[in-house]
Amino acid sequence: MIRSYRPSDLEAIYDICVRTGAAGQDARGLHSSDRLLGDIWAVPYVTREPEHAYVVDAGDGTVLGYILGTADTAAFVRWYRAQWLPATAGRLTDGDPRDESMLALHRDPERMLMPELADYPAHLHIDLLPQTQGKGLGRALMAAFLDGLRAAGVPRVHLGMAPENHGAYAFYHRLGFHDIEVADAGALFLGRDTSPIT
Repeated sequence: MIRSYRPSDLEAIYDICVRTGAAGQDARGLHSSDRLLGDIWAVPYVTREPEHAYVVDAGDGTVLGYILGTADTAAFVRWYRAQWLPATAGRLTDGDPRDESMLALHRDPERMLMPELADYPAHLHIDLLPQTQGKGLGRALMAAFLDGLRAAGVPRVHLGMAPENHGAYAFYHRLGFHDIEVADAGALFLGRDTSPIT
């Protein structure tokens, strides 16, 4: 079932983030800590905007996937700089070469502010464990997330993704996302309005 995020889901968010963190594949062991990816790509969102986070619950409280994001990327970037960077400074530290590229992204939240994305103020991240994929749960998560954005008065949303994740790319297009041309991005960006999924 799809339900709203709860604080008790936090460890599952960390776990799912790393288990899907290599272009949809398992990233455990690729960094100095398996929590690193969660601290950059997932936990800031449930910390700041839990109202825009939804999970797949197996029925017994076990979380198998999530969607999370922000209704206002510019405000999120300001918060990340002022609050999240200091909050994580003690655990996200230099020293391991495996972490360098991720830490560079972490310390540059302004990278999220691209002029080509200005008309798509919200953005999201969605991750599902492999056993949940292909069952309509991603679609249901996206529907819940878009409903929440629409209720908050947000007109459009975007996401970034690894170009090699072909399955995710096809999934987003089936849900009404279209490509957004972003110069020198190194990632693919897609967007859509927050109207219901048809």
